[in-house]
Amino acid sequence: MVPYATVVGLGGRSVLDRGRAAVFPLVDEIVANKRHKMIVAVSGGARMRHVYQIALDLGIPTGGLAMLAGGSEEQYAVMLQALLARHGGAAMPRDHFGDLPLWLQSGIIPIVISMPPYHYWEPPSARGRLPHNGSDLGVYMTAEALGVKAMIFVKDRDGLYTDDPETNPQAELIPRIGARCLLARELPSLIIDRAVVETLRNARFIKRVQIINGLRPGNLTRALEGEPVGTIIEKD
Repeated sequence: MVPYATVVGLGGRSVLDRGRAAVFPLVDEIVANKRHKMIVAVSGGARMRHVYQIALDLGIPTGGLAMLAGGSEEQYAVMLQALLARHGGAAMPRDHFGDLPLWLQSGIIPIVISMPPYHYWEPPSARGRLPHNGSDLGVYMTAEALGVKAMIFVKDRDGLYTDDPETNPQAELIPRIGARCLLARELPSLIIDRAVVETLRNARFIKRVQIINGLRPGNLTRALEGEPVGTIIEKD
């Protein structure tokens, strides 16, 4: 639908929850790279976890949890819209993907939520009531369904490591790896949802995803320009 566009997924807990210090520099980079026709996806972060906690206590089923999670992400979409409004940023209503070509050609920066569009029809999870399909997978599904040029995850680390670098100083950065190889390694910590890597094995359009540290100025620009910054996970 929009093969010239790039989906940029902003982490909730890793980026947006950090507030002004993390978000304002990224907003400036997004504006400076507007020519790349970005679709910006936001995750819920701490707000989503708070929603889950209350909803689980109330006994709300999986489909309702998925709807509420999307609602918490819409809060961040509105906040980001306020920062990008004068530059053409606008929060897109849920599931209005058919409007994207018009929006992008009109110079608008679409801001979308990350939760997959299953909503009330979210499949039951094999473990508990929390939705199995999370925000990272939703961003990837959006990119794959739209057939965009590239998919970039913006996190708070330099990429994928062999272990959690916060608890293991010996963890090594993995600059590039295949999806099947990554799953076979059974790493103790993944920076994106495992479901993304599993789905990547069957990709038709988005056969690689890039993970960058959005807290480092210039990383988003480099990734949009095609530089192999961070980690690249690809279909193998």
